[in-house]
Amino acid sequence: MRSLLVFVSSFAILVSSLAVERPNVLFIASDDMRPQLGCYGDTTVKSPNLDALAKRGMVFQRSYVQQALCSPSRISMLSGRYPATTEIFEIGRTLRTTMPDITTMPQHFKNNGYHTRSLGKIYHVGIDDDASWTVPAWHSKMPRTSTATQEGVKKFIEEAKAKGIALPQKGKGSRNSAVPAFESVECGDDDLLDGDCALQAIAQLKEHAKNPAQPFFLAVGFANPHVPWISPKKYWDLYDPAKFTLASNEFLPKDAPDFAATSGADFFWYRDVPQVTGDKLPETFKRQCLHGYYAAISYVDAQVGRLMAALDETGLAKNTIVVFWSDHGYYMGEHTWWGAKHNNYEGATNNCLIISQPGMKHAGGKTHSLAQSVDLAPTLTELCGLPVHTAFQGRSLKPVLDDPEAKVNDAAFSWYPKGQGYLGVAMRTDKWRYVEWTKPGAETVRELYNMVQDPQNNQNVAAKPEHEKVIEALGKRLREKFPVQEFKAPPAAEGKKRRK
Repeated sequence: MRSLLVFVSSFAILVSSLAVERPNVLFIASDDMRPQLGCYGDTTVKSPNLDALAKRGMVFQRSYVQQALCSPSRISMLSGRYPATTEIFEIGRTLRTTMPDITTMPQHFKNNGYHTRSLGKIYHVGIDDDASWTVPAWHSKMPRTSTATQEGVKKFIEEAKAKGIALPQKGKGSRNSAVPAFESVECGDDDLLDGDCALQAIAQLKEHAKNPAQPFFLAVGFANPHVPWISPKKYWDLYDPAKFTLASNEFLPKDAPDFAATSGADFFWYRDVPQVTGDKLPETFKRQCLHGYYAAISYVDAQVGRLMAALDETGLAKNTIVVFWSDHGYYMGEHTWWGAKHNNYEGATNNCLIISQPGMKHAGGKTHSLAQSVDLAPTLTELCGLPVHTAFQGRSLKPVLDDPEAKVNDAAFSWYPKGQGYLGVAMRTDKWRYVEWTKPGAETVRELYNMVQDPQNNQNVAAKPEHEKVIEALGKRLREKFPVQEFKAPPAAEGKKRRK
């Protein structure tokens, strides 16, 4: 009997020890940040803290989101499902509108004993998923803009109300018409939204440090560098706009379908933005835009540095996996697009991805292995020793973390619907970016870009006779994995609900 008690006691201690050793996850998301960091080879942007994180982890140079739009991209990543499965292609609906019984990535962690929490922009502003989190999602009430801009917006709304004008929720004439596209603010980091978010995250990390036996999945989402590009002045002071290099391809992708070669108009909704095509913007204004964008990146970078310092100071770093992820790429002048994404091209779908794991063999390494946002759910599940969740549609990137030359994907896939009723599916392989656009009653439209010779997608070569067999082979591969789909517009009731 005594030996049995000793065995039971030893087993309990072993189980307790294993529970303590389960890795934590600090998941950091940044809005609209393209892979333009020092660790990605950029020499203009000041990103010392993200570069330091890269030295502790691995940089995925060819990581791709499943849609170049904030909410669908985040829903796809957090659910571990492709947009073809979630059927969420727009901003507005929650995931459970289409998949009420789904188990998301953070929910899978919660179901397996993790404390899960969301701080800042993780799903989307005004869109969340209570089932994913142990406690309700938190959003800062601090502003993104200066006091002067806030007062300007208030005055703009009051004047419209006095005139009996009902302002649209978004677009031209909305409250954004009183917000500048870029702004340098004389303030401290914590006086604006992202700094306050970092402050809350640090407090949460300190709470977790008090109970190291409780593993956590903490998601921290920063709003920058989404337009408007607004940050404390000290980050503006890091840059000399005269030294910026402007885009060399200020033209639309050649021979691309007109409906496909477009991007969002969000940038032109903001105050003082000249209402001309992107290539016609004054050079001084272009440099100011880049100045704002780079400063916003550096502002986020500083907040990441604060989080990493908190991990080190609390001792949590030795048992915490850190992921830095952005929800899509971005255009800052390329193809005439500014502050834009909204399409299926390389610049819109290629995102930042850094994964740091304590004691990892290839810390400081980089990989060209193709990665997808849907891969993060199975990756973190495996790294943390959770049960496999068979409904996740991506593939674990652990083999790549173990060997940067390993490959788990032979292609990465992205979707985008266009207003003309087309649904585009892009397939990015080592050499090609192949896109099929389908619409009921219309012929399939195709795009093909040679990623070796044309990495910025300047020339669509789909119509060239010498690529006929390439098109046929790629089309077959794409449709074997994803049969022809049809874009389904959100129900009218949902549209009305979103406009309230």
